[in-house]
Amino acid sequence: MAAPLPPSLYADTARPGISAPPLAGNRRASVGIVGGGFTGLSAALHLAQRGTDVVLLEANEVGWGASGRNGGQVNPGLKYDPDQVEADFGPDLGRRMVAFSGNAPNVVFDLVRQHQIQCEARQGGTLRAAYATKTAAAVRSTAEQCLRRGMPVEVMEREVIRAFTGSDRYICAVRDRRGGSLNPLGYARGLAEAAQRAGATIHGASPALSIVRQGSDWIIRTPGGELRAEHLIVATNAYSDDIWPGLRRSIVPVFSGIVASEPLSPELASRILPDGASLYENGQITVYYRIDVNGRLLMGGRSPMRDIADMNQLGWLIRYTEKLWPELKGQRWSHCWTGQLAVTTDHYPHFHEPAENALICLGYNGRGVAMATAMGGELARRTLGTPVASLDMPVTALKTIPFHGLWRTAAAARITYGRIRDALGL
Repeated sequence: MAAPLPPSLYADTARPGISAPPLAGNRRASVGIVGGGFTGLSAALHLAQRGTDVVLLEANEVGWGASGRNGGQVNPGLKYDPDQVEADFGPDLGRRMVAFSGNAPNVVFDLVRQHQIQCEARQGGTLRAAYATKTAAAVRSTAEQCLRRGMPVEVMEREVIRAFTGSDRYICAVRDRRGGSLNPLGYARGLAEAAQRAGATIHGASPALSIVRQGSDWIIRTPGGELRAEHLIVATNAYSDDIWPGLRRSIVPVFSGIVASEPLSPELASRILPDGASLYENGQITVYYRIDVNGRLLMGGRSPMRDIADMNQLGWLIRYTEKLWPELKGQRWSHCWTGQLAVTTDHYPHFHEPAENALICLGYNGRGVAMATAMGGELARRTLGTPVASLDMPVTALKTIPFHGLWRTAAAARITYGRIRDALGL
């Protein structure tokens, strides 16, 4: 039985879900996809648009995981600056990775426009803001590297960023106009509907119990039947289990929490990130926020390492909003929720081809709305025969993380350490 959709602002406001009955009996397809988040849905859509017979299996309902619970920020780029990416992967692949990841938000907003997805999408830009001297230097370096490559970015110094955010917290920020925001659950549901219209089949409440190779086929067994496919795509991200050997232990699932306010007064809402822009702080522990189309403030950051729905357990986020905007003291907060995102040890997305006609992609390190959507297209290209050397992201070996069983303790310690450093301005 599928787990119910966790409570959140998105669950209350997103467009209705799609009809996706469980898999019943045996089914054959050219491509079988495990996972109904942005990665799997985008891959299904891109494949179906090319006339491929594709079936997607989701354990619960589409968008149930991080794809339906994240901050709704559509951020360009990778964690590392362009110079570092090119140093890590060379001038050819590195340059293509920078261009591909920078363009990822455009892929999202183009799909929204093309398929008329109702998801509160606004391409108002993404701000990377610094409040400490050291991180301000890093932000300015990011901007310089992006401008050198002709990207649509601008540096906002203290007075400008104060006027743009309504807070005097920040020294500077870099604004990338390719970014923006949306309702992620609505977007996931819209992607699913678009994929269905293109010819893809989607089954909810159909967890993959096992994946085995039989001849040239992959056999995916679910509680209601089995799917036989020539090609396999596993797109389970932070909710990966042991369905593929070692996959769960190749990433660290980290919880992030979000609080959402009641609608702010129009006057106050207009002073905090106008035009649909979103902001994330360049600190040891990432905090991110935006104003949605209804004037609600959504503030997110690291949370306890579990699913929670108690506002008191995310009280530090509310207190932080009052630090940024003292006039918010006494503001009513209507929703809080958490979800898991996948972090990789090298902080790059991981694209694996662990067996013939089998692909895995996961680990977006907090940039999943844009990058997971774009990677769905790369998965489709590779499935249809594009050579690895022609892809815009590297295909790497699947490697497990040593001492993975200690991840909860290590993640909690890292968050505490990061908060101390942020408090000290380091």
